[in-house]
Amino acid sequence: MKIYLDNCCFNRPFDDQKQLRIKLETEAKLKIQEDIRFGSHQLVWSKR
Repeated sequence: MKIYLDNCCFNRPFDDQKQLRIKLETEAKLKIQEDIRFGSHQLVWSKR
């Protein structure tokens, strides 16, 4: 599966993790990143 992550997503782990929504988004981003590293998904980006 090809996945596009916007720039805000990459900064999410550095945001205040006290808010539940931020924490869940961080966990989801890290899981997706792990899947990309192990070849389950492919990271794609725009050509700007």
